[in-house]
Amino acid sequence: MTTVETGKSAAAPGRSAVRGWLAVLAVTLGIFSLMTSELLPVGLLTPIGTALDVSEGTAGLMVTVPGLVAAVSAPVVTVATGRVDRRIVLVVLIGLMGAANLVSAFATSFTVVLVARFLIGISVGGFWSIAGGIALRLVPAGQVARATAVIFGGVETASVLGVPTGTFLGDLSGWRTAFGAVGVLGLASLTCMLFLMPKLPAGQTITFAALPKVFRSNAGLRVGIALTFLVITGHFLAYTFVRPVLQGDGIGDSSVGVLLLTFGAAGICGNFVAGALVARRLRRCVMGISVVLASAMTLLALVDTDAFSAGALLVLWGLGYGAVPVTFQTWILDAAPDATEAATSLYVSAFNLSIALGALFGGFAVDGIGTTSVLWLGAGLAVLALLVVSGTGSGGRAEPTP
Repeated sequence: MTTVETGKSAAAPGRSAVRGWLAVLAVTLGIFSLMTSELLPVGLLTPIGTALDVSEGTAGLMVTVPGLVAAVSAPVVTVATGRVDRRIVLVVLIGLMGAANLVSAFATSFTVVLVARFLIGISVGGFWSIAGGIALRLVPAGQVARATAVIFGGVETASVLGVPTGTFLGDLSGWRTAFGAVGVLGLASLTCMLFLMPKLPAGQTITFAALPKVFRSNAGLRVGIALTFLVITGHFLAYTFVRPVLQGDGIGDSSVGVLLLTFGAAGICGNFVAGALVARRLRRCVMGISVVLASAMTLLALVDTDAFSAGALLVLWGLGYGAVPVTFQTWILDAAPDATEAATSLYVSAFNLSIALGALFGGFAVDGIGTTSVLWLGAGLAVLALLVVSGTGSGGRAEPTP
């Protein structure tokens, strides 16, 4: 989903495909761990806020802080470590994430948790950006596309399955157990990468000057970034506080984790559906995502739900959001086929910044207006995205050509 590396280095000739795929799986586990870590507080805001004596809106900073930091660290870490072996960089970043989660699991103050979340943001942005160019150096040339898809499948799976699973574990054994489990998972990823990945001397990297240049010169990329901002901000504005929203309708703690697992399963289905359609119907996929997200949030705000009806609406929501990563990634790559490195680094920054802003303004809305307000605001941003994509024509670069 993002690569700041130029990716010009060829896959190592004669490299074992089996060993290369084991390294790919190690990186995938790392990305899954990182993205689950970034979004884990979504399903645990209420118990964490209660335990550390902060409001749900303030607890939302646990999503805001790493998102903001990751938006900056994505290009910065990659450029700053341009001469360091990529395996070493990835191992250090995943180790930092694992340690930070273990610190969170034992934290007795919200300040300590926020410091740990800051460190997780550094890990997420740096790891995610570097991992985008790793597949090229791990597997034979003919398998690079599939390996890249597997690696970024870790991002999608974390978004739609890792968080619900963490919530379910937190409901069973406490939120500290959930953080500790993700920390251990990160350390397991570190071990796998140490033993399965080869040395990866740094290749050529892009410069900061390339980023504004490609943004100014490519209308399709600007549209893609705008759509990313609207849809991801709207989703996380509401989804960050989905637990208190459901509890406000009288749904018990024991059911929330199960409902979020339902959301995750629907999201995986949405990912596969979108993957089959984006090559020929990219613009329609974006429009469909906007309509589905707006509808799900609006209905959840209007309907007095029980566990069954809430589950049905979360399935609809999950189908829409599960389609987002592959659809928007395709838009960005199609919009800037000659500058994929710079374009995707801008995309990951926009994606993580949108997570942060959604959680931040959602917290303001929850504390200042009311819990249900985040659903209306999220739906409104999804409608704005629909208007943006509806206004793009087929000429120029305003819409990528599939």
